[in-house]
Amino acid sequence: MIVGILETGEVHPDLAKRHGDYPAMFRDLLHAVDGNLAFKIVRVVAGELPVAPQDADAWLVTGSRHGVYDDLAWIEPLRQFLKDCIASGVPVVGICFGHQLLAEALGGRAEKSEKGWGLGVHDYDVVYRPGWMRHVPDHFSVRAIHQDQVTKLPPDSTVLATSDHCEYAAIAYGDPENPAAISLQPHPEYGADFLESLIELRSGRGIPPEVAARSQETLDREVHNHDWARLIVDYLSRKVKN
Repeated sequence: MIVGILETGEVHPDLAKRHGDYPAMFRDLLHAVDGNLAFKIVRVVAGELPVAPQDADAWLVTGSRHGVYDDLAWIEPLRQFLKDCIASGVPVVGICFGHQLLAEALGGRAEKSEKGWGLGVHDYDVVYRPGWMRHVPDHFSVRAIHQDQVTKLPPDSTVLATSDHCEYAAIAYGDPENPAAISLQPHPEYGADFLESLIELRSGRGIPPEVAARSQETLDREVHNHDWARLIVDYLSRKVKN
């Protein structure tokens, strides 16, 4: 299976030297489940775009420091590409920015939340469990960093997981037992060291120092990254086989 990674954000060069870029993080995450996966990297943030949805068996949209509402030349073409994927039956997974843009592309809305920063290790509750979602426990934890979130669901979508901070934390699009796409607000690809470095870099430069300090206290907590990796691989494998 070829998974196309749509890179919508860039890791700060100082952090990239130590932790790699976002495509590398996703390769490591998913290869830990299935070492036979192949990847096609498309640097959307640099103006690239696939020729057609069929350029890969499935697509994954990364996180980004940008907002879905930003006036950037590549956002609208990517939004249309995601619609084309759904129309063509090519499965999509969206993470963070990808979660928000996918929801918007299909008729929902994402915006800066009045709840402020979702930062550090956050806890989520599964509120709907399709058969393919067996790998993730009822209560799970994942590292997060976001101010924006989905505030209006698109038609024909189902909330899979929620939290006090993020109402629509995971979404299935279409029939929840066989969705056309799925998305997740937090970051299963993030390691604790990377998020700690990112918080340190942005503390006082966008993230209030007191918020940064509180979030850093959570970073030694257990997370369910591997469970989400298994879910993503299982979901995509089932869709591609069908």
